[in-house]
Amino acid sequence: MNKKQLSNRQKIKFRIRKKVNGTPERPRLMVFRSLSHIYANVIDDINGVTLFSVNSTQKEIAEKISTVKGRTSKSKEIGKALAEKAKSKNIGTVVFDRNGYLYHGRVKALADGAREGGLKF
Repeated sequence: MNKKQLSNRQKIKFRIRKKVNGTPERPRLMVFRSLSHIYANVIDDINGVTLFSVNSTQKEIAEKISTVKGRTSKSKEIGKALAEKAKSKNIGTVVFDRNGYLYHGRVKALADGAREGGLKF
């Protein structure tokens, strides 16, 4: 990613963050993607606390998704794992923060997997 692309994503990210805030009742689901991995954090912005995170580098999740082919399919499985963890922490609804990325591909797959797992956006 070159400097212009990075600065454009930063501008979009700040525009989104002006509108999207997480509360204890409805935390913010933030997505970060690198070339080979995807990370999702559930954040309470009022208290400034990350409630929990799920990513493709965690040992138990990496074992679960090792049989799945393709980054998009793995992202969907991570979304399902995120929904399971949210249910165990009594979180049913979240606010989705795409973090400046387009709502397409792996970001959309993660959101779809979380919805399939029972989270509401």
